[in-house]
Amino acid sequence: MRSLKRTCLWMKLQWETSNYRTTISGLKKFSSLPPWDENLDIRKWNKKISNFIRGGQINEARRLFDTLQYKNTVTWNSMISGYVKNREIVKARKLFDEMPQRDVVSWNLIISGYVRGSKQIEEGIYLFDKMPVRDEVSWNTLIGGYARNGKMNEALDMFRRMSERDTISWNTMITGFLQNGDVVRAMELFKEMPQQDSASISALVSGIIQNGKLDEAAKVLFEVKSLSDGVTDVLHAYNTLIAGYGQCGRIVEARRLFDQIPSHLDEGRGDKQVSFVKNVVTWNSMMMCYIKAGDLSSARKLFDDMLTRDVISWNTMISVYAQVCNLEEAAKLFHEMPNPDSQSWNSMISGYAQHGDLELARSFFDKTPNKSLISWNSMISGYEQNGEYEEAVRFLHQLQGEGERPDKHTLSAVLSACAWLSALHLGMQIHQLVIKLVIADVPINNALITMYSRCGVISDARSVFDEMALKRDVVSWNSIIGGYAYNGLAVEALKFFEEMKSENVKPTHITFVSVLSACAHAGLVDEGRRQFKSMVYEYGIEPLMEHFASLVDVIGRNGYVEEAMNLIKTMPFEPDSAVWGALLGACRIHNNVDFAIIASESLMKLEPESSAPYVMLHRLYTDAGRWEDATRVKTVMQGNKIKKQAGYSWIELQ
Repeated sequence: MRSLKRTCLWMKLQWETSNYRTTISGLKKFSSLPPWDENLDIRKWNKKISNFIRGGQINEARRLFDTLQYKNTVTWNSMISGYVKNREIVKARKLFDEMPQRDVVSWNLIISGYVRGSKQIEEGIYLFDKMPVRDEVSWNTLIGGYARNGKMNEALDMFRRMSERDTISWNTMITGFLQNGDVVRAMELFKEMPQQDSASISALVSGIIQNGKLDEAAKVLFEVKSLSDGVTDVLHAYNTLIAGYGQCGRIVEARRLFDQIPSHLDEGRGDKQVSFVKNVVTWNSMMMCYIKAGDLSSARKLFDDMLTRDVISWNTMISVYAQVCNLEEAAKLFHEMPNPDSQSWNSMISGYAQHGDLELARSFFDKTPNKSLISWNSMISGYEQNGEYEEAVRFLHQLQGEGERPDKHTLSAVLSACAWLSALHLGMQIHQLVIKLVIADVPINNALITMYSRCGVISDARSVFDEMALKRDVVSWNSIIGGYAYNGLAVEALKFFEEMKSENVKPTHITFVSVLSACAHAGLVDEGRRQFKSMVYEYGIEPLMEHFASLVDVIGRNGYVEEAMNLIKTMPFEPDSAVWGALLGACRIHNNVDFAIIASESLMKLEPESSAPYVMLHRLYTDAGRWEDATRVKTVMQGNKIKKQAGYSWIELQ
């Protein structure tokens, strides 16, 4: 009866400890049971501790560990391993010191925790020296620790002292030299190896490529291939070199290497028997080479020629078609794909959202079987980028309602939406979420600066900027300069611009849009002209439409209307509505009817349904007492069925 009761309780605990929320209650019940058969049960509990650790539930693993009345060395080692993997070396060491009996695995585990970083490697060395018995893992662990910390002389000395070296010992040393940029010594040691295996070849080739020496990597492959007793399985090294060529834009060499690998074992080269053939990674690597080079046609041909495709093959092509806005082809491949995964769905959502087709993006989103945070972020960013700011905010609330936790990308997009909506209260709430949920990086802080600036709270924008200290980028400077300019604080904007240059941050075309805008607000005509010339001749930035519009505004608004008109005539491209609008605004201020007529007629052609040029010209004629002309404008406006647009503004209701 007691045995039956015990079995039932044990089965109940099995179910409870598999549930995260009821783990603690399960452990408490089990702690009240009498001792069990040690040899029968301990393996099961060791496995459960390992499962907790693999699932990232280190605290649950420790609770179970503390509950167990009987522990063997494997139990202790499992718990120490969890702490080491979790980088909690203090807790790992405490357990190690408390162990009633240690084996070589226990020592190797604790040493591996200490040699991960430079600050505690000395303790790892101390423990290594105290080990009663060492194996190859002990030596390799310490060698790897030296290598990771750049102590290659010490690593080599340890390597030479080993009585027996295995392949891992050699590979650890070779990889260490490569990670520390010493390709020559890595290759010398590689040649000393008594037996080179595929892992050695792959490690050497990968390391040489990472050091930017592709030709040396190719030479290694050629030498290995020519050895009569060489390693046969070097396909991974070939794939790595193909990818390396692609990263450097050397597509011809990549394709030549790709073609050297047979597709079937019976495709021997001469008298030599071929022992490896292209796998799906080979095809995918070559396909990515073409994509990186912008040769989508060759990539697609390769995709069509593939004997076997995996999910990466499909997703690569779907993603690239979505990125170049060939959504018809992306959708075709998506529907042909045997089993689309979350990345496939997200590529389609993102592609349609970026293309501005939010209806189709939403359709794919709604049909996505397992929505991830990336799915939500794609929709939120799509709404924000296409001006659907309120919908972006609504989606954030929906995301939270579904139990998802927003990340930096989510919050950055919603902050941008708040900036455009001038929704200060909501923006401040998002700021609180940033503080609570994420570690604010540069893009998030930049979004906060823009949000506070657009909402008119420039002091809070300045506080965020000041807190960034040495972590500012050019966007940070553009945001604060643009913020002050947007709020009409021209002197402060120009002051920040000078500070930006003194910090050796190179201005961009966006910087000069804000600087010229500040000059216009402050009436600094000469400064505006000077900054425009500086942009072109000092920084080599070709003026865009926005720069011409800003300069027209600077000189026109301050009475130099004819000069503004001459500037428009010298533009290298046809002026847009912003340029003509700036001139028309200047004409309104200075009652220049003649140039106003030119600007208005140009605006009417560019924006035939807009009432603004008609209204502005009508006011100018009225102010000048030209009543007949004013009536004629009104008649033309009515004849063209142009209705005066009602003014509106966003007011946040709390």
